[in-house]
Amino acid sequence: MQHESKLWTSNFIIISLTNFLLFNAFYMLMVTLTTYTSSHFQASQSVAGLASSIFVLGAVLIRPIAGKIINQVGKKKLLVFGLVMFFGFMIFYFVVDSLVLLLILRFIHGFSFGISTTATNTIVADFVPITRRGEGLGYFATSTNLAAAIGPFFGLFISQRYNMLILFIFTLLLATISLLISFFIKMPLVELSTVKKQMKSKFQLTDYIEKTTLPIGVVVLLIGFVYSSILSFLTQYATEINLVNAASFFFIFYAICLILSRPFSGKMYDLKGENPVIYASLIIFTVGMLIFSQTNSAITLLLAGALIGIGCGTIQSSTQTIAISKAPKERIGLATSTFFVCFDFGIGVGPFLLGFILPLMGFRQLYLIMAGILILCIAIYYLVHGKSANQARNFTSEN
Repeated sequence: MQHESKLWTSNFIIISLTNFLLFNAFYMLMVTLTTYTSSHFQASQSVAGLASSIFVLGAVLIRPIAGKIINQVGKKKLLVFGLVMFFGFMIFYFVVDSLVLLLILRFIHGFSFGISTTATNTIVADFVPITRRGEGLGYFATSTNLAAAIGPFFGLFISQRYNMLILFIFTLLLATISLLISFFIKMPLVELSTVKKQMKSKFQLTDYIEKTTLPIGVVVLLIGFVYSSILSFLTQYATEINLVNAASFFFIFYAICLILSRPFSGKMYDLKGENPVIYASLIIFTVGMLIFSQTNSAITLLLAGALIGIGCGTIQSSTQTIAISKAPKERIGLATSTFFVCFDFGIGVGPFLLGFILPLMGFRQLYLIMAGILILCIAIYYLVHGKSANQARNFTSEN
């Protein structure tokens, strides 16, 4: 199926929609639970940030195992198992009555999210033609990026206009639909010899981590760390600068501009290679963060959202394409899990660490530092991948 040129198949659409609904539920909870934990359980800012971080920690810990067993268990079976877990643990949000229980629930719930998203991001590689991998994975990543815009928007809207009970009902509904439509995915045949070989192998660290993904994973980790500063503290920052209403539309502008740029960035990746796309995206992301750190008006806040959407969203899909392309076919599942371990670790550790740093410097200084980290990412990318990618492309063009 990979060798066909058709991209928009029913399988590709279903797996993208499943992923979209799952990430919507994730982001709706991610942007609201910090404030909810602080107000409902009178938690400190760092502990409230932990309510978000510990979910991602659970996902990070389970991903290597999910990546290891996905070919043995079956990709669709693992996806359905993860989605059933995700749905089941959603129910417990209605009855949690203490901070400790909430943190335990968030941690275990993260397991189900890690399993499910490792499966969706591995499965989609089976449905994307190799010649259109940059474009195809870019469009698939849009399902995550759209959720990163729509989820926070509706999460904040529901929690502010109604209450967390309504939000929990809504996220439970999303989990239900995601589970139901996943049954309609039709998987291609797998190479059983590869699966049997993996089952017989003794324990090795490389059974759980794809080493070819680790270099680009350093960049991905830092991108996740920077993005977490927006995801977790946008509401508090907007309150401080009196732009709460405009902040509600931040992720909408993020998504719109990302979607408009997606056809160009995906095709440019396939035609020109990864370097032009990555470098341009990092620069755009940096400019967006600089504007974000100094904004005093709704216009500049939304402009920052637009630039951050184009930059951050494109980097995420492009680096995932790099990770998958560098891995052997039978280890794409491990490459996917390793990629998201890095990204999730950045997102997960961010709110917790930044919760300690914020009282020392304030939001504007914090976001300036985040812009500085993005500049550092340009240099790191060049060292771990950009230089070799450029040399390989020049060699190919000469021959």
